[in-house]
Amino acid sequence: MKWNNVAIVWLQVELLHVYCDPEADECVFLPLWHVGSRRLTALTNMAACSVEELLAKAEQEEAEKLKSISVHKELDLEFDVGNLLACDKNRIEVRDFREQKKEDFLRSLARDNTQLLINEIWKQPTERVEEAIVVKLPESATPLPREKPPPKPKPPTKWEEFAKLKGIQKKKKTNLVWDETAKEWKRRWGYKRAKDDTKEWLIEVPETADPNEDQFAKRVKAKKERVAKNEFNRLKNIARAQKIKVPGVGLTPVAQQSKDDLSKAVSVAKTSTASAGRFQDRLPKEKPPKNTGKRRKFEPLIGNFGTEKQKQLELLKLMDSKKPRLDITKAVNKQMREEDREEAAAKYKKGAGKKGRKGSKAGGNKAGGGKKRGKPGKH
Repeated sequence: MKWNNVAIVWLQVELLHVYCDPEADECVFLPLWHVGSRRLTALTNMAACSVEELLAKAEQEEAEKLKSISVHKELDLEFDVGNLLACDKNRIEVRDFREQKKEDFLRSLARDNTQLLINEIWKQPTERVEEAIVVKLPESATPLPREKPPPKPKPPTKWEEFAKLKGIQKKKKTNLVWDETAKEWKRRWGYKRAKDDTKEWLIEVPETADPNEDQFAKRVKAKKERVAKNEFNRLKNIARAQKIKVPGVGLTPVAQQSKDDLSKAVSVAKTSTASAGRFQDRLPKEKPPKNTGKRRKFEPLIGNFGTEKQKQLELLKLMDSKKPRLDITKAVNKQMREEDREEAAAKYKKGAGKKGRKGSKAGGNKAGGGKKRGKPGKH
């Protein structure tokens, strides 16, 4: 028979004296009048002390399971909430570290610092997204190395700008709609969608249409045009976002085409083959196209390992050398260009000075006008 602690105390104080044998795992209940007054008082005090100890132990166990969210540190942690980073600069007591188990000590330290980081996160502004409350993190303060730059937020499309200007909100549509023809629920878009006109085996010819025109082919052509229009709008949005001039569709016709336009049209026509114009014949006096760009050549993944080894060794040798590698040919060419530039500048200055003196003389003759004056004393 097992009783909880409160019941045992109540029985001891009011009705019975309980004697428990831990080895036999049983309890004996005796009336209080069989116990003396002094012994009764001692037993009552012992029971009260044991109950207090049990309650304190239970509270301690509960506190260890559910620790408080408030953590006290001598020095405040440095937080970078944008990167979810917390730096603890508090000193670790060597005595505590040695007395406790290493795993328990590190687990307790990590728990306290994580709790402080979570407290700092929930100080940031929050917002509700559907049925969840999320925190809007600030910009990160600690620069972290990464292979590529962080992605920039996508600029709004033309329709998104128009919807924001007019206050149009996007409404979420259901994925299933009722199909009156099939009398069942079907998908709104995609395969086996509702009101799928592409599965019709009979199309009524309109009165204004040509009776010999294929309506099925006309419908397929119209769909291809819609797809092409959507793709063109998507590319225009990308070009607008990257601040690039939006090109026309192909080569737009003009009244008078220049020589550059004709050469561009020829190059486009040649490169529009399956081999990108590699096997196209040239005219006898045809010049190679300009501004076509250079094709990058990559080495095969599996090839001559000797050349790869030699390149790696040269790179390591260049990195290991204390003095920078000097390209003599490049240095000589640079020095020659600088000397030519100085000589040209000196010649230009001399020529400008001579022209100025000639001009001043001519201007003086014109200003004097007429015949030269003789020296004084001579007629």
